[in-house]
Amino acid sequence: MDNIIFIGMPAAGKSTVGVVAAKRLGYGFLDTDLLIQEKEGKLLHEIIRERGTDGFLEVEDRINAQVDVRRCIISPGGSVVYCKNAMEHYKKIGTVVYLKASFETIEERIGDPRARGVALREDQTLRDLYEERRELFEKYADLTICEDGLTLEQTIGKVLKVLGK
Repeated sequence: MDNIIFIGMPAAGKSTVGVVAAKRLGYGFLDTDLLIQEKEGKLLHEIIRERGTDGFLEVEDRINAQVDVRRCIISPGGSVVYCKNAMEHYKKIGTVVYLKASFETIEERIGDPRARGVALREDQTLRDLYEERRELFEKYADLTICEDGLTLEQTIGKVLKVLGK
């Protein structure tokens, strides 16, 4: 239970907050989107285009469920909450922290979600995705950090304080 797993929407700051927090704690850092790209030899949006959203989620579930690290901050993609095996694994190996941001904050930060490799269904809007995932983030979170109105530095400080670090 010595890992910290950040969940949240794409553009919530999981990787940015994770890298800085890992440095301050002396932890490792793992961005599982990069791990997926490395193992598959393709960019996320290419995997989604070739295999569809469901095919991508199968890959994401398999790779995330196999993560074996200690004293590490793990930043999985926002769609990991659809992956039952991965989330059960993460709940066993660490503390799951939901970096919560309002829809408006996410919309402002994200740019083109499809170009970013966000697993959106054809008929799905970003708001639909936000509402659907918000429930799952809340379900899996051990801790929730609301970052609306906070600077990056304030968010990191809040994360470290809540974790007692």
